[in-house]
Amino acid sequence: MALMIGEECIACDACVADCPNEAISLGDPIYLIDPNLCTECVGAYDEPQCASICPVECIVPDPDYQETQEELLEKYHRLHPD
Repeated sequence: MALMIGEECIACDACVADCPNEAISLGDPIYLIDPNLCTECVGAYDEPQCASICPVECIVPDPDYQETQEELLEKYHRLHPD
């Protein structure tokens, strides 16, 4: 499943650079994760980089976008065909 950023976000910008899919962007007033680009870092890392670096631990699974590990890996390969 994709991840989402909760209202506790302090818009510190820490998560943006670590996303291998460029799924995180600045919303108003907090950052947002595009579920069509989020693979929970499957295919790139062993754990979601944004969640591991978030100082307020506000990045959680998005219940509206449930995907299996296989689906996340397929999405990663579509985003990174090389």
